[in-house]
Amino acid sequence: MEAIETARLRLRPFRNDPNDAAAIHAIRNDPTSARWQSWTLPYSLEAARSMVGDLAEMDGPVDGEWFGLAVTQPGSDTLIGDVVIRLEWNGRAAEIGYTLAPAVRGQGFATEACGGVLRWLFEELGVKRVHASLHPDNVASARVLERLGFLFEGTSRQAYWVGDECSDDPHYGLLLSDWHAWTNRPSTAATSCALVALNEDNIGTVAALQTHHSQERFVSPMRNSFRDMAVPGRDYHGEPVVATARAIVADGVVVGFVLLAEPSEQRPWLYLWRLLIDRMHQRRGIGTAALNLVVHEARQRNVDRIRLGYSPGPGEPVPVYRAFGFVPTGNIVDGEVEMEFTISPSSEHDD
Repeated sequence: MEAIETARLRLRPFRNDPNDAAAIHAIRNDPTSARWQSWTLPYSLEAARSMVGDLAEMDGPVDGEWFGLAVTQPGSDTLIGDVVIRLEWNGRAAEIGYTLAPAVRGQGFATEACGGVLRWLFEELGVKRVHASLHPDNVASARVLERLGFLFEGTSRQAYWVGDECSDDPHYGLLLSDWHAWTNRPSTAATSCALVALNEDNIGTVAALQTHHSQERFVSPMRNSFRDMAVPGRDYHGEPVVATARAIVADGVVVGFVLLAEPSEQRPWLYLWRLLIDRMHQRRGIGTAALNLVVHEARQRNVDRIRLGYSPGPGEPVPVYRAFGFVPTGNIVDGEVEMEFTISPSSEHDD
């Protein structure tokens, strides 16, 4: 088969030569590479040579067998990672996996490489569905899949063994129709943004909003927000919370949700209880626009502070809030780090 070209990468078939084997040996012997993968350490050079030799003999993907592509950069034939696929159901479906060398991680190469392979699978091979599984703690890998449009489909409990270690096995899937919707989703900044009260016309769309699965550690799914709206909790002062819900509408489309806890005598600030931007509309500046609208609502209430809380961890939203101007208060409330934004006449940000 011919190599797959992307903006920054070239994915070619493996070659039965010492360089490919040495690169695979180095990557698979790295503890950070092996941590979430299906092989155990040490990984021998003989095993790398055998793997590369087997893959080099394949002319292309074969139903029921793993086929690999070496990830390289233009101008260099050195392998920096690999993407593997296994066709299933007579080529109607495929499983995908990926590994990159530690030195090139964090640059979006995994997403770009897998994106090129997905286009090849869907457009050239006629595949209808692609799926992947990963270790539940491998957040970075989950985010790669989510950036490609994959949807979380469920978890098989204590279903995957590597040596003597067993873990849950989360599953992600991408249909051809999902891929079309993802690749054609809006990608430019919204030209207008507003907070709109929930009503019978938009409530169904609001209920269907969802973040990426990996973000649910930080942003509660809509079912939780509707539950909290229906049965309000009590804050740490023992005072009932009065909640106000808003749909975020960008360019006439419902794209997100805001839940505010109204100020009170004992809690004289507006509390940003929930802020959710739908997975199909992230990275468009809508989060910043929504925060500006929350500042406007606070001003209407003659409130000079907004507070929120977040759960710390990989992928946490704190960089967005810090960039906007929120600072930690030093308080931990219900296990969440509390942050505060002080409103001034210039408290407005570009999207």
